[in-house]
Amino acid sequence: MSANPYPLGLRLAGRRVVVVGGGAVATRRVPALLDAGADVLLVAPELTPALRGHVDAGRLRWEPRRFAPADLDGAWLVQVAVDEPLAAASVSAAAAERRIFCVRADDRAAATAWTPAVTRHGPVTVAVLGGGDPRRAMGVRDAIRDLLSASRGLPSAPPAVATPTRGRAAPVGPAPAGARPAGRVALVGAGPGDPELITVKGWRLLTEADVVVADRLVPGLLLDELRPDVELVDASKIPYGPSRAQEEINRILVDRALAGKVVVRLKGGDPYVFGRGGEELLACASAGVPVTVVPGVTSAVAVPAVAGIPVTHRAVAHEFTVVSGHVAPDSPTSLVRWEALAGLRGTLVVLMGLKNLAAITATLVGHGRDPGTPVAVVQEGTTSGERTLRSTLAAVAADVVTAGLRPPAIVVIGDVVGTLDT
Repeated sequence: MSANPYPLGLRLAGRRVVVVGGGAVATRRVPALLDAGADVLLVAPELTPALRGHVDAGRLRWEPRRFAPADLDGAWLVQVAVDEPLAAASVSAAAAERRIFCVRADDRAAATAWTPAVTRHGPVTVAVLGGGDPRRAMGVRDAIRDLLSASRGLPSAPPAVATPTRGRAAPVGPAPAGARPAGRVALVGAGPGDPELITVKGWRLLTEADVVVADRLVPGLLLDELRPDVELVDASKIPYGPSRAQEEINRILVDRALAGKVVVRLKGGDPYVFGRGGEELLACASAGVPVTVVPGVTSAVAVPAVAGIPVTHRAVAHEFTVVSGHVAPDSPTSLVRWEALAGLRGTLVVLMGLKNLAAITATLVGHGRDPGTPVAVVQEGTTSGERTLRSTLAAVAADVVTAGLRPPAIVVIGDVVGTLDT
């Protein structure tokens, strides 16, 4: 009879953790390590777009090559996220020589440490080990999460499924007895970045998913809580970098659902706010695939709120407008009437506008907006990497460059900036 594992909470802040592999497993595991404050070294010839996003943001170091034993020098923990048994075994051997605990995604029996099934509630982390059976651990974890949710008065009823009819979602009943379970797609908004800001329904659908198609802005800790057998498709759309064509994403959703899978299309913020949720629903509708749409907390309102900026405030702003800034104001493809926005008295929230910020602010000032109008730029709002810069309409573009702010970031323009300062 094998010995039971010894449960332990590792305090990894500032300590080196090596992750070998740059695919879907690493994409799921790295966010929890970063959340723990670990000094992550990623060793892999290639990376998923989501992992590349972490590298570009300076959250971890990447060695674009195959593993070498010297990579473990100074490490406290190593996670092997490759599916090549010989390569994984070589990492295990190097870790054993150095007395470093080694997590193996490919072979739990050969590992010296296991990653538990985890659920997080603020400062409370519940980790479950299922005796080597990931499904058992997930089942117990989910039951505990339901108990914690119930203690907070949150609902725990099963999710409803909908099917698109004439562009809208309409309920459908259960499949007839003995029929093959029908696949379905859920378009789920994951919120602005904090993993606890996903809705209860959205999280519940994640626990049922066979396939998760995730964007770059999805909170990484949500992916860490997926079942080990869930197929994770990284559909990250890094701005001005690698991307998977929308047609390919549509094809994946439809093909997996027609194969009987429960598919969750996990999107940052809300599925329909400057996302392509509408296109994905129409693609599923054309193929006869049932769809559930789960709204998400949009960053346009949530990120300013968390940064202390209300988008409306009595006697200050009675309106707010949300606009995409990914197309420059002078581009012939722009659908935004910037001259009209310049004349508004309320709050203007610009998403995806950092690259074109200089052109946007110059256009607004050129059409009459006061150059002294207060502006705030919030980078990675609701996450541990949140940074806020306050400036004016005339100076903000230069200030952003000086401060080194980068996407994702929300720009808030209007007198509400500073309203709640004390």
